[in-house]
Amino acid sequence: MAKAIVTKITPVDDNHEVVSTRSSDVNYMKKPCRDCPWKKSAAGVFPAEAFRVSAHTSYDMAPETFACHSAGTKKPKTCAGFLLRGATHNLSVRLQAMRGDIDFTLISDGGHALFENYKAMAIANGVSPDDPCLQRSRTD
Repeated sequence: MAKAIVTKITPVDDNHEVVSTRSSDVNYMKKPCRDCPWKKSAAGVFPAEAFRVSAHTSYDMAPETFACHSAGTKKPKTCAGFLLRGATHNLSVRLQAMRGDIDFTLISDGGHALFENYKAMAIANGVSPDDPCLQRSRTD
């Protein structure tokens, strides 16, 4: 089985970076971590630029996934919040699901309110609704 591969690390400020991955098999979180950006309670924890940089993961047929920030780059994992709310149209996730590499019944929101989609999360974190990075973001 293939493992998650870090394809790009983009610094967004002095304290944050966005890790882009292409992943498969069991390399995904089963529930959102403590300050998962998909949790509504975590709005404002990460800078708006992080959401601009990672918006491409929510585009139709995107090959890269939204990585869990707490998993790090040595053993990257796909974010549980992303899998629950933002990965419907992601090519990598769709292929993994077809192969049976992702078991969505094992992924839980952990009782936390999550943003309904990537665009809602990005806007709640300071990205303008009119920002070009969100134009291709799928919300259905």
